[in-house]
Amino acid sequence: MQRARVNGMGLQKEPKIGVVLFQLGGPDSLEAVEPFLYNLFCDPDIIDFPFAKIARQPLAKLISISRAKKVRDHYAHIGGKSPIVEWTKRQAAALEEELRTHQDARVAIAMRYWHPFTDEAIEKLRREECNELVLLPLYPQYSHTTTRSSYNEWQRRFKPTMFPGANIHAIQSYHDHPAYIDCMVEKVNETLARFPGEARPHLVFSAHGVPVSVIQAGDPYQRHVEETTRLVLERGKWELPFTVCYQSKVGSSRWLEPSIHTVTHQMAEKKERHVLVIPIAFVSDHIETLHEIDVEVREEMLALGVEQFEMMPGLNTSPKFIQTLVELVLARVTKPALAAQAR
Repeated sequence: MQRARVNGMGLQKEPKIGVVLFQLGGPDSLEAVEPFLYNLFCDPDIIDFPFAKIARQPLAKLISISRAKKVRDHYAHIGGKSPIVEWTKRQAAALEEELRTHQDARVAIAMRYWHPFTDEAIEKLRREECNELVLLPLYPQYSHTTTRSSYNEWQRRFKPTMFPGANIHAIQSYHDHPAYIDCMVEKVNETLARFPGEARPHLVFSAHGVPVSVIQAGDPYQRHVEETTRLVLERGKWELPFTVCYQSKVGSSRWLEPSIHTVTHQMAEKKERHVLVIPIAFVSDHIETLHEIDVEVREEMLALGVEQFEMMPGLNTSPKFIQTLVELVLARVTKPALAAQAR
């Protein structure tokens, strides 16, 4: 039960913070790969075209069946399931522990395409009688395909009567937040330490791609990715060559370029011998980092003459990253001085 306090207006509930961590999610077994893909391609924020309401489900079924075997093979290579679920659970536990040193708080996970789903997060916080809700996407850069999709699902599932009188605070992005930039710089520095002192690694900043049509429709994602990269480079002061690229293209439509596979060949043409790939838009290790980058791209680059290939690990449960999340939450629901104390 929540405690009550007395003020000039009578009894009032003590603030109880409920944080919803939004993430894409991933299959928790090889059997879950196909239904996970079906949910992904059923998303109206992912698949949208004239008459899509009629054709979306049959198309999603077709795509998920056709892609399932290849994707299952990739997940089998990294342990038979997506690690993003476990990493997000650890992030939620660490965030809740830190928040509770400041205020009564609970953290719930809302995965977009596999368990635990958004309605599971809502039910958990409803039972806890939270009256300050902070919606916190684990997508630092805003995109219609990630942040908006998760928020649209929240709107479909959320009913105000579940949280009478609650204040809701929605965080849109933190791609340029100083604490987030510091997290990235710290991880880059840790990974640069693997190279010999005389090496000048080429920094490859890789982000999940989106169709060009999404950007042309006003999505700020590409601008956010480039801004994060610029700020990381400014803060890091490495004076090393760098490239920004995109990965994980699906389908035949035009996506953001250059692709990471194009950049792989550019590294060979430039005779780069040391390459560090920085997943600039991922906060947790999952199939796009552990397989696409650290297996496929690694093999391609080493075959083309790169002598040392390194990938920066995801922020995962880095203490700096957890403190960044604490700061983002407290800045929305408490006095600025308290948020500053969390740094």
